[in-house]
Amino acid sequence: MSWNFVMDERLGIPLPHLEKDWDEYSEQERARILLRWEEIRGTIPDHVKRLERVIIQKQHWLALEENFKISCQLNTEIAELAATINELHLWFRVNQDINASATHH
Repeated sequence: MSWNFVMDERLGIPLPHLEKDWDEYSEQERARILLRWEEIRGTIPDHVKRLERVIIQKQHWLALEENFKISCQLNTEIAELAATINELHLWFRVNQDINASATHH
């Protein structure tokens, strides 16, 4: 198979990995790729909500934290989670015309 979905540990979802240009896949292969992507894409909103809950909890801890070093660590973790959410939103918006240039990391 010249395509698959590879788990992105940071994002928590599998991302498409295409070894050929989109136009080189048969209609049947494209349909299978799109079906799998839509299944994965459908999980993104719930995943974002879970991450948002983690951010809210960390913000609560940050408001109570008096240790500067721990406060900095919490800020870093919050920023990383926010960046992950932003990237998940971008992937959620990837339309059904998945192309090789958008899927290579």
